[in-house]
Amino acid sequence: MTTQVVTDEQYGKVAKRMHELQERLAKGAVEFQPVMDGLQQLIEGKSVVEAPNPEKKLADMIADWQIFYREVFGQEVDFSGLKIPERRKGFDRLIILAQGMTPQRLYDKCKQLFPTWKWTEKDLDEIVTSDRTAKDGAYAIWVRDRVEADKELKNLSANALKEKKINGITLEERFVYELTYFRECGRHLDGQNVTLCSGSRYSDGDVPSVGFYTDKVYVDYYNPDDANAGLRSRAVSC
Repeated sequence: MTTQVVTDEQYGKVAKRMHELQERLAKGAVEFQPVMDGLQQLIEGKSVVEAPNPEKKLADMIADWQIFYREVFGQEVDFSGLKIPERRKGFDRLIILAQGMTPQRLYDKCKQLFPTWKWTEKDLDEIVTSDRTAKDGAYAIWVRDRVEADKELKNLSANALKEKKINGITLEERFVYELTYFRECGRHLDGQNVTLCSGSRYSDGDVPSVGFYTDKVYVDYYNPDDANAGLRSRAVSC
């Protein structure tokens, strides 16, 4: 019988994952009994991999969004008839924008929950236009389920992305992603890079960006031709 040696680094990774799991349990983001059942199976050396059930998984995701809007915005929503785009490989994070979710409203909610900063004192609703909007109704998109913006899109400006016909995340969508991620684990997106919200524009033609720096979420801007390795959009499947 061969004994596998677990390194300190591996122990550290397990401890980190367990801490994340405890945080999600405390926030009600995962159910208690399935977690206990899964841990018991691991203890007994059994596989915890279940046969995929995309329809059930999607239904659970939609239900989670209804809970999100109820608990975070105090808004009851019904997404039962909402058209969900086809799910592409690698795009595993469903984002739903409920009707009335505007840039300023979402920014204000972020500011209420954690430190934020934006480059302008103007109302974002007055200076931001986006490729997609929830002004007249809810809609859904898929993005890659990542903390950092898409590495595949580094060194690509908003204009370059447009030429390649790559749909990029909007400012509103990035705010909602921030709120849900913070609710799930108490941390923030883009601690190392910046999300270029290439699906949106300010009234002067510049492109919104969102990142996390010096303990706050900040909203800034870039020229449509600006590009560097740390400035990355997030591709959207819609």
